[in-house]
Formats: sequence, structure tokens, C-alpha cells
Amino acid sequence: MNTALPNLLRPFAWLGLLLAVSLAACAGQPAAAPSPVSLVGTEWRLEALGDSAVMERSQATLTFPEAGRVAGNGSCNRFFGSVRITQGHIGFDQMGSTKMACMGPANEQEVRYLAALQKAERYELRGRTLLIHVKGMAQPLRFAQTAP
Repeated sequence: MNTALPNLLRPFAWLGLLLAVSLAACAGQPAAAPSPVSLVGTEWRLEALGDSAVMERSQATLTFPEAGRVAGNGSCNRFFGSVRITQGHIGFDQMGSTKMACMGPANEQEVRYLAALQKAERYELRGRTLLIHVKGMAQPLRFAQTAP
């Protein structure tokens, strides 16, 4: 009987055992979560304010010019502030705005939009659509990406 072949395969048996042990150790580890897409440098146009469509030719926008900063147009006035974004959660703080005259439906939309941003809880990106879920609103704010 030729015993040379089993002796020749012995190093490969150890390699197979090492591979099996390594795979078993990794099996219990959760897969790494995908890195979140950064909002920095993006610009968005408001399309829906919860379950309400925005005014025709609305100028309501949302921009993330740099990490931790937010700016945009409420409908009449420019706004600015800070933003916290972590693992799908989003929060807006220290919001301020210009105080230009704003009447009628544009004013109503601006007040609702800025109030909704203050209650933002989480966000989702779906292609070129940004959804911001707001506490107390059944439907999220919906934005279309305008840049980049």
C-alpha cells in the first residue's frame, strides 16, 4: 500500500482545519453596517411637507454646506443652524433666519417647515430623495436632490 499520498496531503488537512475554525469564529460576528452616505455638500428642494404638497414654485430648500451646519430657504427667508447626524438620526439646533416680510400661504408654509425641522428625528436616503421623519407627523418631509 502506498502511504506517500496521505503524507503529502497532511499539510493541506491543517490548512482546511484552520480555514474551518476561522469561518466558525466569524459566523457569530454581525456584518458591519454599511457606511452612511454623507449629506455634507448636498442641496435639496422641499417637495412635500408631511402629507401636504408644497406651494407651486416653492423656494423651500435644505443645504448641508459643511459638517454640522445646515442652511436653506424656508419659503421667504433664509435660515441657518447646526445639525447632528448619527446613524440615521438627525436633529437641527440653534436655528436662526432672516426676517423679511412673508405673507399668506408662503408664510404659513415657512412656519410649518421650520417647525417640522425642529422636531426632526431620523432620515432616509432613497436615491435622489431625502426623507426626514418628524415627531408628530404621519408622513415625512420629502426632498429632491438639486446638487451635487
